[in-house]
Amino acid sequence: MDDDSRLDRWDRRTDLPLGIASLVFLGSYAVHVLEPNLPEAVHAVLLSLTYVTWAMFAVDYAVRWRLSREGPGFVRRHWLDTVVLVLPLLRPVRVVRTYEAMQRRHGEPRMGLHARVAAYSALSISLLGFSGALAVYQAERSAPNANIRTFGDSLWWTCSTLSTVGYGDYVPVTTLGRFIAAGLMACGLALLGTVTGSFSSWMLQRFSGSENDGRPPEK
Repeated sequence: MDDDSRLDRWDRRTDLPLGIASLVFLGSYAVHVLEPNLPEAVHAVLLSLTYVTWAMFAVDYAVRWRLSREGPGFVRRHWLDTVVLVLPLLRPVRVVRTYEAMQRRHGEPRMGLHARVAAYSALSISLLGFSGALAVYQAERSAPNANIRTFGDSLWWTCSTLSTVGYGDYVPVTTLGRFIAAGLMACGLALLGTVTGSFSSWMLQRFSGSENDGRPPEK
């Protein structure tokens, strides 16, 4: 069996468990950040879940690296996986990939290409925004001179950052908060560009088909 086949088999077997682990990671981290007054024992359990799922991601990365037989080239070719390993809060975004893989195993996806791009981009933005809001809230809430003091403030700031509007009423003051902000800006531009491009392509297809057959575009 060649290396690609072994890697594909590993991916098929681990997609669903790691997708569930991603949601467990996000959920345990969210409760840990949003409910600081819980008993210490509960926080210990939440942190244990967070670190155990992170360890699962690291094991998956190591196994995929070994099965690929690419050596250091694996990092360059799978740079997004490397970023996700270093910044595990981005891991839940890969749930979108898990859903796509499950759909393909059961035949053709139910939605058309453009609808899938829009739906997956919306889900990715939601997961990314929630993860970013949690991280910024944790970094900023106790910082001197910070104005992001509640999770609501953090959510509002995240929405304005991802949409590239940037009102400026809330800004991160910590180094970590600004680093997260830079990442959210880049991801927001990429995802919104994907949605805009997909919508434009869909419109061109509809009007192009209408001109070719002489019929009005379908509603």
